Amino acid sequence: MVSIDKEIMIKAPVEKIFNFVIKSSNLVQLWPSLLEVNNEKLLPNDGYSARWVYKMAGIIFKGKSQCTDVAPYRWISVKCEGTVDSTMTWTFRTKDNISTKVTITLDYQVHLPLLNRLAENTIIKMNDRESELVLGNLREFLEKN
Repeated sequence: MVSIDKEIMIKAPVEKIFNFVIKSSNLVQLWPSLLEVNNEKLLPNDGYSARWVYKMAGIIFKGKSQCTDVAPYRWISVKCEGTVDSTMTWTFRTKDNISTKVTITLDYQVHLPLLNRLAENTIIKMNDRESELVLGNLREFLEKN
């Protein structure tokens, strides 16, 4: 199991950030490797479930995700199943009325039977960089809009 933990400060109210991030289809605007989100449905816990298509290291992955735990304006936990099983947790900590610290934690496991250690390390590094990029894109998008 691999874990990635990244955080960023965004000059936007926590409500705006939370309401954007919780909707799976919005992440396509931020996540370069996330090619498609479809079949999105609102769940009783006010989170979403969806199907997704993701491209990593030239390989297309398909799967489904579901918000398993939602604490409005505090955190969102999303369970993803497919070639890559993961749990993605978004945490939001308001610093004042205009700034929010956003943390994304990814815990995942890649199920590729022939994946050697070198390829695994490459994918880990790619995901680490991509997590930083996603948070940077989130900040840029929400501070402009």
